[in-house]
Amino acid sequence: MAVLFFTAALLLAADIFKLYLKDGDYHIVREYQVLGDRVRYYSTERGDWEEIPKELVDLDKTEKERSARRDSIQKETREADEEERAERDLRREIGAIPVDAGTYYKTGDQIKTLTLADYKVITNKTRQTLKVLSPIPLVPGKASVVIQGARSSFVVNEDRPSFYFRLAKQERFGIVKLTPKKTVRVVENISIIPVTKENYEEQKQVETFEQELGPGLYKIWPEKPLTAGEYAVVEYTEGEVELLIWDFAYQPRESVTHSAVAKK
Repeated sequence: MAVLFFTAALLLAADIFKLYLKDGDYHIVREYQVLGDRVRYYSTERGDWEEIPKELVDLDKTEKERSARRDSIQKETREADEEERAERDLRREIGAIPVDAGTYYKTGDQIKTLTLADYKVITNKTRQTLKVLSPIPLVPGKASVVIQGARSSFVVNEDRPSFYFRLAKQERFGIVKLTPKKTVRVVENISIIPVTKENYEEQKQVETFEQELGPGLYKIWPEKPLTAGEYAVVEYTEGEVELLIWDFAYQPRESVTHSAVAKK
């Protein structure tokens, strides 16, 4: 609504300009007409039509400034219209995302929900399934967080996919590249320091852009094109093995086309 009022104000301002005189003075006018050796103009100060000898009026300066002002106002009007469209598009974009915490991917007009992955913490001595948001004690040494399966069932074909992310709670999040290893994919490696039992997590973080769309709602996408492989959107508490993981694979469209041809 504010943008509409701004646009209306600009259009109203465009109808008012300075009629310059050769002595450096000017009249504020709404319009003027050249009638022989006279210039007839509508004075906004006095709200009436008046006339002045043409030889006293600097028409070149008047038209030059009027044209520049008109161009400036048209530019501002276009920018205001673009801002209004952008705001409408953003409202539609936000409205399309489900209200439940999780990760979502938009393709065309369709919103797809990524499945939350179960994961395990594997050490030299034990393999233990870690329940969502339930950290487990770890013994000093090395450990790895893995999810089952060599490949994700959720495939994207864009090299810079955008994900919508509703936080379960106010934590850190990002995109990580997974490391396939036999029948699992490694999300991160952990070093547990003796005595202090501090955890140092090593993730292959992808550099991303993040846009906050609303309270707890973010849009996240890679800064650079991804290479083909396995990835995940993760929500995590730094220094604790407490993760939420939504895995996906990036497969270029060319690869999809070649695979389809090969099957034929």
